[in-house]
Amino acid sequence: MSRSRARYAPEYRQQLVDLVRSGRSPDQLAREFEPSAQSIRNWVAQADRDEGRRSDGSTTAEREELRRLRRENRRLREERAILAKATAWFARETGPKGSSGS
Repeated sequence: MSRSRARYAPEYRQQLVDLVRSGRSPDQLAREFEPSAQSIRNWVAQADRDEGRRSDGSTTAEREELRRLRRENRRLREERAILAKATAWFARETGPKGSSGS
């Protein structure tokens, strides 16, 4: 599933988080800038998790690690499937050729 919009740069997000922390409301910022008020609230909540101010979800580092581990797991499963197919093929090719023996 592709995103309909480009992601905002981390620096831009941080600037909006800083503005919220300095007293501006996400609704004010949403009217002035493009992101929705809910997006800005989400960014503030995630920044709070990353900085240890909240513990109600995963930090960005934890989410990135989970994404990396899932990608690695998917790759390893694909490799295992390929090896299983190759093993089966080699077993057929090198197996007994019939009953021609002594």
